[in-house]
Amino acid sequence: MTEAQGLRGKWALVTGAGRRVGAAIARTLHGEGASVAIHYRSSAADAEALARELNALRPHSALAVQADLLDTTALGALVDKLIAHAGRLDILVNNASSFYPTPLPAVTEQQWTDLLGTNLKAPLFLAQAALPHLKANRGVIINIVDIHAIRPLADYGLYGAAKAGLAFLTRALARDLAPDVRVNGVAPGAILWPEGGVSDQMRDSVLRQIPLKRLGDPTDIATCVLYLVRDAPYVTGQIIAVDGGRSVGW
Repeated sequence: MTEAQGLRGKWALVTGAGRRVGAAIARTLHGEGASVAIHYRSSAADAEALARELNALRPHSALAVQADLLDTTALGALVDKLIAHAGRLDILVNNASSFYPTPLPAVTEQQWTDLLGTNLKAPLFLAQAALPHLKANRGVIINIVDIHAIRPLADYGLYGAAKAGLAFLTRALARDLAPDVRVNGVAPGAILWPEGGVSDQMRDSVLRQIPLKRLGDPTDIATCVLYLVRDAPYVTGQIIAVDGGRSVGW
């Protein structure tokens, strides 16, 4: 059996998959034989372009699907759309995330709703919606956590709290859903700079904290996801840091 045959016939749903790390995860799973539902909220052009790219490589193997993950009622509809199209769901990757600072003096309830909603609430209720299909196929859930779920990042208290909750949820669901569904997490370190950019001082500070002395690449996250999906049948309830060793030095 070739590597690609290992995921052939399986369907993956990757949230926030139109761009950046999510797109790398979608491409990697697709490259190993899976078909992919590319979820997006507002990045329609990117998601549709990625679906066309993957369908050109293998016809009828990719689908772009839109949903606002803050709308809990939309999550079941998202899964239903995929099932209507593909007839199955084997892999759920909760990658979509909001990320921005929330200094305590200025924090708002709207920020709480957004950060906890995208990073914790949506993964929970999307897993709930997908569960019957994942159980039927002895599927896998992968949650994209963050190394800052353990070590706080200054002024990112709400984001860190949400990711800490997601880390706990990953372990709890692994226990609750076994043996039918495996649940694991990947905790990225510095992979891509924030889209708004960072100062040279911040870049230098981050790089000094990384033993490998460089940023990672989205494919580093994607290949770890692939390992947990395809090559780790006896691994559940684990969160793997992909951070160039940064968390070791903390």
